[in-house]
Amino acid sequence: MIRIIEAKKIQEEIARLCVKANTVLRCDCYDALKISLAKEPNSRAKRLLKQIIENADIAYFEKIAICQDTGMPIVFLEVGQDAHIKGDLKNAVNSGIGEGYKKGCLRNSIIKDPLKRSGPVFGPAVIHQELTKGNKIKITVLPKGFGCENKSRLKMFNPTVSAAEIKEFILESVRLAGPDACPPYVVGVGIGGTADYACLLAKKALLKDLGRKMSSVTPLEKELLNKINKLNIGPMGLGGKTTALAVNIETYPTHIAGLPVAVNISCHALRSATKII
Repeated sequence: MIRIIEAKKIQEEIARLCVKANTVLRCDCYDALKISLAKEPNSRAKRLLKQIIENADIAYFEKIAICQDTGMPIVFLEVGQDAHIKGDLKNAVNSGIGEGYKKGCLRNSIIKDPLKRSGPVFGPAVIHQELTKGNKIKITVLPKGFGCENKSRLKMFNPTVSAAEIKEFILESVRLAGPDACPPYVVGVGIGGTADYACLLAKKALLKDLGRKMSSVTPLEKELLNKINKLNIGPMGLGGKTTALAVNIETYPTHIAGLPVAVNISCHALRSATKII
């Protein structure tokens, strides 16, 4: 059944999601920090984890940004094929970003010309749109800070690559990030597709629930998390068992002649908010 959705409604929801994502740490991420705190044997690492949790609490109660870097706004839209949008969707998304960032007193970190470095302004957002079944729209706002975004990596492996080489590339990516991207991390991995799609998969992997049942976590995710947490990078890079909270992997079919693998790291402030309308 065809359903009409006003673009203005989308704009309003995105504005609200911008504020929520930047001020309320995701429940699964918050819980993962608490679990890591209980398991962490290193006293300095425990102190830092407590401070990270306290920072999230202050942001929540004071309604202020979790981090001064309020990120590059990334918007994922899952649009039902029976949903008819009345109005300009792209304009609604970007207007919602500007409205939300101003309302939440969030930093305007975007420069319109990447070469001339002009700005800064509140947008535009990076928009990923996907057609789905039904007549609803799922909106997710992911503000991605660039301390961690700068640690993204892509490698185009030969199809004959061993699993050990892929694992080492992912571990190397975390080692290279070191303390620079504010650990403990959530490590998003995209495997398959094309170069651009593997990078998108890695970012979408960050949206997966960190607290999902262990039965749904793949053996590769478990193995990588275990190895990453033995790197002794630790919270804020000062040592300890908790270098990562989770490793999330998304895969997609690829060409017989290649195997793209992308890594997209998030800092401990993994921020996203979702609404279905």
